[in-house]
Parts: sequence; C-alpha cells; structure tokens
Amino acid sequence: MKNVIINGKVILEDSIKELNVFFENGKITEVSNRVPTDETVIDAKGLYVAPGMIDVHTHGRNGSDTMYATFKDLNNISVSELKTGVTSFLPTTMTMPAEDIKKAIAAGYDNKDKVEGAKILGMHLEGPFFSVKYKGAQPEECMIAPTVENYLSFAGEHPDFVKKISLAPEIEGAVDLIKYLRDQNVVVSMGHTDATYEEAVKAIEAGATSGTHTYNAMTPLKHREPGVVGAVMLHDEVYAELILDGIHVSFPAAKILSKMKGADKLILITDSLEAAMLPDGTYELGNQKVYVKDGQARLKSGNLAGSTANLNQCVRNAYKHLDLPLYEAIGYATKNPADHLGLKDYGRIKVGCVADMILIDDEIDIKRVILNGETKIGG
Repeated sequence: MKNVIINGKVILEDSIKELNVFFENGKITEVSNRVPTDETVIDAKGLYVAPGMIDVHTHGRNGSDTMYATFKDLNNISVSELKTGVTSFLPTTMTMPAEDIKKAIAAGYDNKDKVEGAKILGMHLEGPFFSVKYKGAQPEECMIAPTVENYLSFAGEHPDFVKKISLAPEIEGAVDLIKYLRDQNVVVSMGHTDATYEEAVKAIEAGATSGTHTYNAMTPLKHREPGVVGAVMLHDEVYAELILDGIHVSFPAAKILSKMKGADKLILITDSLEAAMLPDGTYELGNQKVYVKDGQARLKSGNLAGSTANLNQCVRNAYKHLDLPLYEAIGYATKNPADHLGLKDYGRIKVGCVADMILIDDEIDIKRVILNGETKIGG
C-alpha cells in the first residue's frame, strides 16, 4: 500500500523542513513537496515527523528484564519501548553466570521475529568482563577474565546476534579480545572500567569505538590523569553513550560532552531496568534488590542501578538543556545509534530507509508510531 505523511515538520539529518514523506512496503520512497495522488494520507497536523528512535542500551522496562529470557518478557519490553517512540533496540544483558547470559542471547535470537513492538536488532552484552572497582550495579562474583574462550562460552551459538559488548579494557587479555571482536564486527564499548587514559587509548587503537554510559562507572577526567572520560572525549572516532535522565549526569557535564563529541558521536541511551514505566518501589536487577524512590534506582549500597527513563524523555532533556537544535537532539537517538551499529538504512527519514517513524510534539511526547510502514500507535 502506498502511504504519505502530509502537513508535518520533517526532522532530517541537518534540518527541519515541511515536506511530505511517501512510503511503501516498509520503506521510505520519496521525501518531497509533491502533491499526493493515489496514496493513503496521514495528516500530521503540524506535528514533527521524526525517525523512530533506537535504544542500544536497555535492560528492560514495565516489569520485564532481558535476563528473564522469555518471550513474554522480551515482548513486553518490545511493546513498552514502542510506546516511548523506540522502534528498535538492543536487549542488554548484565554480569551474570555465563549460562544465564547464554540463555538471554538465545531468547533474543529465538524471539527477534516474534515480538510485537520495537524490533530486536541484536544483543548488547554489558559484562561480564568488568573492573570490580567500578562495578556499579554489576555483581562482582560473576565477573570473569576477558578471553575469547570465555566470550564464546556464552556467545558461541549465536555470535552474529551479538552486536555490542561493554568491557573494561585494562584487564589482562582485554585488548586481544577487543581485536577478536572487532574482526567479528562486534561493537566494543569501554565501561565499568578503571583504565588509565593510556590503557583506554590502547583499547581504541585495538578497535573499541564507544564509551558505555559516559562519566558513569569509569575513570574520570582529571588535569593530570584524563582517564577513560578524557579518551572518549578526545578521540573523534569514539561514540559516547549518555544517560540523560538528569540523575546520572548533570546537564552542564552533559553539555561539555555534547560539545566535545559534536552532532555525530553522542548516543542517548536509557540503561533502563524493569522499574521503568512503573511507580516507585522495590525491583530487581541481576538478582539484586533495587530500590526506586523519586524515579532514582539504587542498590542498598546507594549505587545507581540503571535508570527508569524513557528515551523520548532523554531527547527532551537534550533539546531543553544542551542548547541544541531539535534535529540534533533527535539525531542523538536515531541517526547516531544507527551509524554506531553500521545500520545506514535506519535512523533517518531518507529515501531507501526503513519506514520507522514517530510523530511528536514540542515536548517530544509520542503521538503516533509507524513501524515498518504500519501505524502501531496513534492514528
């Protein structure tokens, strides 16, 4: 069926224009001022038309977690993500026994074509190759050595489905593993790490291209010890994940990171857990109790344990607090994560791209969600 969105302010990669967006068979076929003829018309009524958002780092939401490794939970996460404007995502594991991670990867693979909401693009493994010093909410008793053998112990059955892994590059064996993962086209991100600046640079030279929830759980930027934060900021080829919920990172610090990384290398993430979209209370993350109060999720120790944020809220914060044009704030959650994963036909309103689109207002509230060319929410 031929479709067209009219009367919308279309968010492009570097501008916002009043254009019509034509799409058919799940793909965008034309972006122009052409008057529709025989297409089914969707009237945006002045709303913004943006690409569907991509969350590359989310553990779960609405009572479900990736590590529960069931269709019911993955489908719940998928459907719940869609309500926030996320049309594709990477279910994210955490530091747990290798067998549990293996089950989570298998569940993601087995259910990727069955979920009813946002698309599962692959898996993001957060751990288990981390520094105890910067463990955050990652259980240290499950941390193991970063070797190819250990990696394959949980990823071996579905290696092509692992799209990204976060690890601490200073641990012995990590650089060799990074080189291996680079050759397997797995994105390597530095996180939960006690690396020096020099160790982080070695990891980048070996193939690491990202910083996991930048600022959080990594060596900070100091004037004589730039740390992992400094390495992420200084190396133009490195993407920086950022949890912009107003809790994990202050807005001035986020603005500094935004200025350093520019329009193309900052990625907004939620790092959400099962408590997202639910009221304050007691939840779980990796068999640990998580206590949510005023939207902040913490372990009993006081460590932050992921977020309760929605990705559209993070985009709203970027737009309102980082002094950015709207198209750039949107790009942090669309174009950049797509490029980060090597998906050139995602994250853009452009001819040939997948017809995943959202209609939003000035507050980045979701009014309509189009997935593979079909309206799933709104209408």
